[in-house]
Amino acid sequence: MKRIATASFVLVALAAAGTGGYWAGLRGYAAPSLESFIDAWSQERPTLSKATGPVIYFRHPDGEPVYSANPRRTEDGRDFKAVHASEDVSFDSAAATAPAEAVDTAGKKRILYYRNPMGLPDTSPVPKKDSMGMDYIPVYDGEEDDGSTVKVSTGKLQRTGVKTGAATRSVVVRPVRVPGTVQLDERRISVVSTRTEAFVEEVAQVTTGEVIAEGQPLIRFYSPEITAAGAQYATDLNNGPGGAAASGSLQRLKNLGVPAEAVAEIRKARKVPITVTMTAPRGGVVLERMAVDGMKAEPGEALFRIADISTVWVVADVPEYELGSIRVGAEATIRIRSKPGMVLNGKVGLIYPQVDTQTRTTRVRIEVPNADHFLLADMYADVEIAAGEGEPVVTVPDGAVIDTGERQVVIIDMGEGSFEPREVKVGMRGRGVTEIREGVEEGEHVVTSANFLIDAESNLKAALSALTPAETKP
Repeated sequence: MKRIATASFVLVALAAAGTGGYWAGLRGYAAPSLESFIDAWSQERPTLSKATGPVIYFRHPDGEPVYSANPRRTEDGRDFKAVHASEDVSFDSAAATAPAEAVDTAGKKRILYYRNPMGLPDTSPVPKKDSMGMDYIPVYDGEEDDGSTVKVSTGKLQRTGVKTGAATRSVVVRPVRVPGTVQLDERRISVVSTRTEAFVEEVAQVTTGEVIAEGQPLIRFYSPEITAAGAQYATDLNNGPGGAAASGSLQRLKNLGVPAEAVAEIRKARKVPITVTMTAPRGGVVLERMAVDGMKAEPGEALFRIADISTVWVVADVPEYELGSIRVGAEATIRIRSKPGMVLNGKVGLIYPQVDTQTRTTRVRIEVPNADHFLLADMYADVEIAAGEGEPVVTVPDGAVIDTGERQVVIIDMGEGSFEPREVKVGMRGRGVTEIREGVEEGEHVVTSANFLIDAESNLKAALSALTPAETKP
C-alpha cells in the first residue's frame, strides 16, 4: 500500500509539473526542475515510523553538534528535539557521550581533552575513536589523572554489578570449633580416711556410682588411740571446774579427726563410746569404695572417694596456632554428642600453660553447671569458642579485601566513578568481616562486589604507564 500511495503521488506531481510548466511557458516564467521538487518533498515529509524507547538526550533543532541531557531551548526560543533510544545508533555510546556534552554546554565542567581508552599516550582535543572503534575518554577540568585513581563510567559500573560499603568499627568474633571432654572439678572431690589406725566394724550400704548426701553415715570403726584420747577428755571434764582443764585433750580429739557428734556425746555422757561413726564430708557421687567390713585401715588410707558433680569442667583441645585468639573469659558454646540438641553455655576459665608435644594442642578449661547430673566424666563434647580481642576495630566485609598472596588490597570509592586501589594490613577475620589494622579509616567507602574488575583495570593502567611515556596534553 505504501508503494502504491507513493507512485500515485509521483504521477500527480508529474501532471501538476507539466501543467505548471505549460502555464509558465506561456507567461515566460522559469519553472523549477522536477528533481528539486522531489528532493524538497522527501526532506519535509513526516517520518512514518514512531520513535520508541526512553529519551536519552536532546539535540539542537537545526542539527548543530549541541546536545543536552535535559530539555533546553535555543537562543531564539526554539525547543531542542528529543532523541529516543531507537533513533540513535547505539544506546550505550549515546548514554555515555550525551551527559559529557550536556555538562560542557551547561557550563558546570569543561572538557580539557580526550585520552586514549587503553591508556596509551595519545590525546585528542575533539572526540574520536581508536583503531578498535573504542571512544576516547573525556578528561574534565579538575579531573586530571594523578596516576593512582581509576575512572570507570557509570554504565560500566551498573553492568558489572559493582557494590560499595562503608568501613565500620565493630568487634570481630571468629568461632573456634574444637573437640572436648567432660571432666570432674578437682576442687569438688573428697577422700574419706582415718587419721589413726582403725578397725572397720561396719560399712554402710553404699556402692560405687551411688549418689549420697552430705552427712550420710559411711563407716563405723574402732580406734584404740581415739578411745584413749576420749578417756583423757572425759577425765579432764570430771576433774576441772567448768571443763577448763579439758582443752588439751579436746584439741587432741579434733586432731585425730573425731566427728563433732562423737565429741559432744563424750561431753554429755562423760564416757567414751566404743566405736566412732564417720559421715560423708560432701554430697555427690561415690567414685570408689575401698572399705569393707572387718578390715584394718592404716592412717591416711582412702576408704571412699566422693565427687560433687553439680558443676563440671569441659576441657577442650585447642590447636597451637589458634592460641593467639583465645582469651580467658571468652564465651563458649558446648554441644554434647550423646544428647543432640542440648546446648550449654560457659566461659573460658583457664588456658593451661603447656602444649602437648604429640598433638600440638593446649587444653582450655570451661566451667559448666550440671544441676541435673546429666554430664558424666569423660563424655565427648563439641566446643565453639568465640575468639577475638573483644574491642571494637575498623572492619570491612570479607569481599572487599583482594589477597594476592603477598599483599592485601582494597578498592576505595572516591566518588563520581573514581576508585583508588590501596594496600592495607589485615587482622582477624570472622562472621563475614575482616579487621583492617592499617590503610582504611572508619567511614571510608570500599568496593565489596566485583572489585577484581576495577583492580584489573588498575593493573592494566599501571602496566601501560610503565611501558609508555606520559601522555601529552593537547
